[in-house]
Order: sequence, then C-alpha cells, then structure tokens
Amino acid sequence: MKKSGNFTIFLDRDGVINEDSPNYIKCVDEFCLIDGSAKAIALLNQNGFDVIIITNQSAIGRAMVTYEELYKIFAKMKKEVKDAGGFIKDIFFCPHLPEDCCSCRKPLPGLILKAVQKYGIDLNRSCMVGDSKKDIECSHNAGCRYSVLVRTGNGLGVEATKLNPSPDFVADNLMEAARWLVSFFGVIKALY
Repeated sequence: MKKSGNFTIFLDRDGVINEDSPNYIKCVDEFCLIDGSAKAIALLNQNGFDVIIITNQSAIGRAMVTYEELYKIFAKMKKEVKDAGGFIKDIFFCPHLPEDCCSCRKPLPGLILKAVQKYGIDLNRSCMVGDSKKDIECSHNAGCRYSVLVRTGNGLGVEATKLNPSPDFVADNLMEAARWLVSFFGVIKALY
C-alpha cells in the first residue's frame, strides 16, 4: 500500500478530548467535551493533519455499555468536532479487559497498527497525544515518531512520574498540544 503523505495525529479520547470519569463514560449524556478540544482538532485539520482516535473502551468488556451506545457517543463526539470545523478521520477502539491479553489494548500497538494498515500511514509523520503512561508507551511500541502528554484527564498525575519513554512535549490541554504540533510539524514539513 502506498504511504499517505499526510501527517497523522493519533488522539486518545477520555481525558484528552472529553472529560474522563473513574466510573467510565457509559452513555451520551455522560460525554462532555473538554473546553477547546473540538477547536483543537479543527486547528489540526486546517493545518493538514489527519486525526484518528485510538482508545481503550473496556466498559464494553465490563458490560457497562453496549456497542450501540458507544457508537452513539462516537457520533456525538464527531458531530461536536464537525460543528467546530473539524473532522475525525476514523476511530479505532479496544473493547477488551486488561486480563483478555489482546494485542489492541494500549499500551500494545494493535490499534495504531490497524490504522497504519488501513490508511498507509507513515509513522515517521505521526504523533500520539494522550493523558496516560499507556498512551506514551503505545506511541513508542507502535513506532510513532513523536508523542505528547496532556495534563488534562490523568495527565497531571502521570507527569509527576518518570515516564520512560518520555513524551516529546507536555501540554496543558489538547489546544496547547495542537498549537505546538502545528508549529513543530511546520518546521518538519518544510524539510520534506
């Protein structure tokens, strides 16, 4: 498959795009965007980035949410992003429990590798943005060139630990991450 010429930003969902909950996001009414996250995705799109969601959704495996309800949550997220002028190219999710030992649950790279296979993504032109150690490790395990940790969701607590591998940038929120990515990749794009 021919590799895509676009730069790809992989985004975690809970704690990065929307408010997270220790009780999981189980229905559309519990889904609430973090201020500025939809506009951040629009900013990325406007600067030539493809945005793909990479998310663990073990609430499915725990029988706390149905696939039907999860797809309704995704539809709400996509609509709110579209209303802000942005576009989510695709969503890849793992429905499994940690003890299921699947290859798609972050920090394993299965979800990113599925996206690479489907879209011909060049991982040297990619970045994973997340709020957890799992996200940063997943980025590294998949071979993404860059990773960004946001302080929303679990990020503030994660930042206080010694991450190995460490992210390339730490941002207060997705908007700050998007602005950094636009600036940083603008320099990289000039080299191509």
